[in-house]
Amino acid sequence: MPGIKGPSDYSQEPLRHPSLKINSKQPFNAEPPRSVLADSYVTPVELFYKRNHGPIPVVDDIERYSVSFCGLIEKPKELFMKDIRKLPKYNVAATLQCAGNRRTAMSDVQKVRGVGWDISALGNAVWGGAKLADVLELVGISKFSSTTKSGGKHVEFVSIDKCKEENGGPYKASIPLSQATNPEADVLIAYEMNGEPLNRDHGYPLRGIVPGVIGARSVKWLESINIIAEECQGFFMQKDYKMFPPSVNWDNIDWSTRRPQMDFPVQCAICSLEDVTAVKPGKVKVSGYAASGGGRGIERVDVSVDGGKSWVEASRHQKPGVPYISDETKSDKWAWVLFEVTVDVSHSTEIVAKAVDSAANVQPESVQEIWNLRGILNTSWHRVQVRVGHSNM
Repeated sequence: MPGIKGPSDYSQEPLRHPSLKINSKQPFNAEPPRSVLADSYVTPVELFYKRNHGPIPVVDDIERYSVSFCGLIEKPKELFMKDIRKLPKYNVAATLQCAGNRRTAMSDVQKVRGVGWDISALGNAVWGGAKLADVLELVGISKFSSTTKSGGKHVEFVSIDKCKEENGGPYKASIPLSQATNPEADVLIAYEMNGEPLNRDHGYPLRGIVPGVIGARSVKWLESINIIAEECQGFFMQKDYKMFPPSVNWDNIDWSTRRPQMDFPVQCAICSLEDVTAVKPGKVKVSGYAASGGGRGIERVDVSVDGGKSWVEASRHQKPGVPYISDETKSDKWAWVLFEVTVDVSHSTEIVAKAVDSAANVQPESVQEIWNLRGILNTSWHRVQVRVGHSNM
């Protein structure tokens, strides 16, 4: 592809923040410490989790870089950065979350396959770019279309990123055309993150941002966007990121029986305490994040200091008051909320948090109920053990 290349090895990786917890080095997958994650409504770029499947692509000529549009459309087209930037720019605050967030807790029940994420495989950023609905109009697809004249019903994002799961081919994923052409879905072709150009780890020069959906569908390092009749047939749509019941194992799995996972369920986690924390008797601050997919806001976050026997409601807040978030940014729709409550702790106990979204969906109580062989979508109550009497100062 002109202007961008996918290295064959890891010799040209970008620098990363030293505080990141590295879950794999090649490819690089890392998350920030939970203690800093909820310090900021907008996650700093250097602390935003890194999810990669191969070496990071290198842009050697931004002027020659372009994205091709082809498939079941009337006007195949090649768009350069200058073409994308001519379109109206939108800033959208949106939380991206890896489908495997909190996988380690699922492995504690029964071992699963995948990167061993703790609770920080997500982040909240302000993404800047053109709406995909506006971009698709340039190739003759009207807003709110669910199909093209040639029978296209899905939009496939294809990356320059090459990965072993695709037998050396590109990473790719798709979303329905009806979602891509709906301006209210806020799907972006993004070139900025938190008011600055995307960095290499997060998709420079262009990436897709699909708010409310698992991070695997927000494809980085875009090479082409195809209009196709059926959903993408790539590995990460057909042989991964699907939700199976606990009864399915690697001997009886049939990938064709499940649809690709899209919206993320309601989720919350405590960031102010580690899995085992020593505290002094008295007041303890419990804080963290809560988010739900599909544009569903968080209605309530409940915290228990007795393992779930009784509950108190935490305060919730969002902080859109930063320079690159305009009044039009839908920070309440796609972004997380941060929660906080101060509780009295007199003895060693288990502190639990659970969230309820605007559709009254609530997190399941136990990991066992939602265990699956790939360890995705662990949205069970988040639990931390506190021990009273042993200071951790």
